[in-house]
Amino acid sequence: MKRAALYSRKSTAARAEGVSQASVAAPHPGAERHGSFGIQSIREGFARWPLGVAFLLCALLAASLIWAFTRQGAAPQRLTQDDINAAVLHALNTQDLPSRAARAAQLIAPSVVRVRPQDESTQDISKLQDSGVGSGVVISEDGVILTNLHVVQGAKRIKVTFADGMESEAQVIGVQPENDLAVIKALRLPDDLQPAVLGSSQNLQPGDEVVAVGFPFGIGPSVSAGVVSGLNRQFGSHDKPVMRGLIQADAAANPGNSGGPLINMSGEVVGIVTAILNPGSARTFIGIMFAATIESAGGGVGMSPF
Repeated sequence: MKRAALYSRKSTAARAEGVSQASVAAPHPGAERHGSFGIQSIREGFARWPLGVAFLLCALLAASLIWAFTRQGAAPQRLTQDDINAAVLHALNTQDLPSRAARAAQLIAPSVVRVRPQDESTQDISKLQDSGVGSGVVISEDGVILTNLHVVQGAKRIKVTFADGMESEAQVIGVQPENDLAVIKALRLPDDLQPAVLGSSQNLQPGDEVVAVGFPFGIGPSVSAGVVSGLNRQFGSHDKPVMRGLIQADAAANPGNSGGPLINMSGEVVGIVTAILNPGSARTFIGIMFAATIESAGGGVGMSPF
């Protein structure tokens, strides 16, 4: 038995008789809904749900739209000075922060060198110098070093040891006897040599914090901290000319500190340690150290003003 056409209302017999009138296909009862799926389908879907559920879904949709809109337009919270002060105070109370002197010493450490004068047999000439060792500070990438004249004076050879342990011979390239300063240059350099940053002593005032870094009695590098005790001081002894314009400080210094840097709290070199006051014969620090200003040292290397 033949099945009738799906969308035709005409009988099979009528089509067989060749009726001239064209058959008109009528849409399936669900075709109208298929062709206009959208708002009508949503309405019918909601009509099948309980009224409370439909209302709840609408409320949730509206709330999510409102939240998204306000979230995008929300202004960031502005921090007040009180908020900043509270955060800083909290950090100070809960964190172990390095001291100002420690931070300054860390900045200068890569530039401080040990200076050893030697005789022709390469033995330290401790009998000719205060302790057979002094200090110095690198001031340029090509290995120029500032130190004291009395550290290297009379030495046949000079050896310097850099912060990374590398050793090199050095030569004197300039002297400034009136300020007990010498300029030496290393013959071999580390790959990552870091010169010091030179500051200015013109901004120093009595009471300002300073740090001295060097090799007292050959031990080091050692760090001592103190304050500027005075400015524009004079110092001399029976066998040395009077030096003028010196910085006086109470940072501990001993034989071996000679030629090392005196730095401010920014790690900038403001002076070169050159002498300690010794009223007696102990030759140890009693509270007064003198340093030549970095401006004076600049005359010996042609780097003034800084």
